Amino acid sequence: MSTVSALYRRLVDDAAMFPPGDLPLTAAVPAHHDHHSAPYAELVGAFVCTDEELPKVAETTAAPLRVAVVITGGAGGIEPAVRWAERSPALELAAVEVRLRDEGDLARNALRVVRAAEDCLDDQAVYVETGLDGAWEQALDAVAEAGYAAKLRTGGLDAHLFPTPNQVAAFITACLDREVPFKCTAGLHNAVRHTDPATGFEHHGFLNVLLATRASLDGAAHSELVDLLTLQDGAQLADRARALTDQQAEGTRRWFTSFGSCSIDEPRHDLAALNLMENL
Repeated sequence: MSTVSALYRRLVDDAAMFPPGDLPLTAAVPAHHDHHSAPYAELVGAFVCTDEELPKVAETTAAPLRVAVVITGGAGGIEPAVRWAERSPALELAAVEVRLRDEGDLARNALRVVRAAEDCLDDQAVYVETGLDGAWEQALDAVAEAGYAAKLRTGGLDAHLFPTPNQVAAFITACLDREVPFKCTAGLHNAVRHTDPATGFEHHGFLNVLLATRASLDGAAHSELVDLLTLQDGAQLADRARALTDQQAEGTRRWFTSFGSCSIDEPRHDLAALNLMENL
């Protein structure tokens, strides 16, 4: 029997090289392999790196590595990264992630990304980070039309990078209304919403986001999603998570696919502390 329940399997993508972790590549790749040989291995998803780091990642790994590649140069950077990964026997390309940068015309930018991805990708996942400003919902329409997925930035090194619970609720609803899966990135290391004592930033909790996604699937109102996203009672959130059936958990994860974290230990320790996973 699995030591990780359906709600958390492959939930945490390993973004150890990204801020604020900034683990050197030579340490991050071996650590990722260690995670995948640990008893909690099913918690861990793909290894996340940029397209610029991809060649060095391939040189560093001693075993096959499943990677999600963050494209740094927009739509034009997709094909070179894909072709490089295809030529490397050490890499399995799981996904590419692209951030839309032309905020003045997000929908057109999304179409460029879609066309570039369609020209060189087969069944790999494509995550498009639309942002939450401007015509982001029109960009999401283009993502939905292509059958691709979305990406939400939930934090970062500055306060303005943290969306409000109202914005996160709107994003979840917009994705589900369009049948668009999504992942999250940045600032989501912990299970429960909290205030970081060092920075004063209000961090979202991945358990909050999971339960808000489930609630939206069940027809909850926008205000109910906001309430779940602002809840800081870990015991209450854990009780709600435990009450989900495997079918409900799998349905939730069909849409909220994963989140990138520079730490694997923080999410797993939080789940263990809430008695949602064995302390492995």
